[in-house]
Amino acid sequence: MSSDEPNADTATEAALNDHYGVSDLGDEILDALEAAGTDVNALTRDDIASFDEFHIRGIDATREVAGLVRVGDHDRVLDVGCGIGGPARTLAAEYDCDVVGIDVVEEYCRAATLCTDRVGLTDEVRFQHGNALDLPFENEAFDVVWFEHTLMNIEAKEVAFEEARRVLRPGGTLALYEICAGPGGDTVFPVPWASDGSLSYLVDPERLRELGIDAGFEGVFWRDVTEQSLTWFRDVVESMQARPPDAPKPLGLNLLMGSETPVKASNVVQNLEEDRISVVQAAFERVELPAGNSSGAATTIDW
Repeated sequence: MSSDEPNADTATEAALNDHYGVSDLGDEILDALEAAGTDVNALTRDDIASFDEFHIRGIDATREVAGLVRVGDHDRVLDVGCGIGGPARTLAAEYDCDVVGIDVVEEYCRAATLCTDRVGLTDEVRFQHGNALDLPFENEAFDVVWFEHTLMNIEAKEVAFEEARRVLRPGGTLALYEICAGPGGDTVFPVPWASDGSLSYLVDPERLRELGIDAGFEGVFWRDVTEQSLTWFRDVVESMQARPPDAPKPLGLNLLMGSETPVKASNVVQNLEEDRISVVQAAFERVELPAGNSSGAATTIDW
């Protein structure tokens, strides 16, 4: 822990568990897979791909960020806000990393462990319950700290960045793939990460960048992927709307979002179309800055 005084807000933890938590989520996933004709005793990552990565653009985005931050063989990666573990499994299986996933939602951690065991990645990936504001790890324990659609639920982002820096080795990488506030006005709710404004803590992209720099990171790259996100989410909504009313329930993110999945997805499209939210990918390097120096430069890469 970073100190004897916990930084975590227990009331917010409870609210996040209420928002995201699905009772017996692991069993719900196995039941849905069996209903779809999948052999749950011989699961592969492909079998769970339709719901495995709970973020915009799914596994493609995870692979993009991994390539851009040059995740390497045998890197030790901390996935903060790991959800049910999709990105952690992708990093372990495709980039030969040792990954630890941590999430404030206990049911996610249990489901992540179950899915990881079933697809045969137990030796490479492990999960534990914990809070981004008080990471239960030693100083300089990781080569990469990974945030993928996590910071939008964290108000004290400066603390999250400080904790990320603490557990990173010198020269280590902070990878971000995050939803930010846009210039078009307040977010329309509900959305996947919040039913109302009480759990949504979006900041504009420049403020997010400043928080990283102020915490002792140097910008490596920064790019806006809002347009790609809008195209992807439009396809998601169109697919939902094209399903016949009497069709069986899909084996998708509805397993995690429940009955409000269509309205949440439609609201994300509206928020993106109206510039109420934006989406960025970024990487920072942990550096030792001279006292009083909080400046840093980030390189914008054209998509």
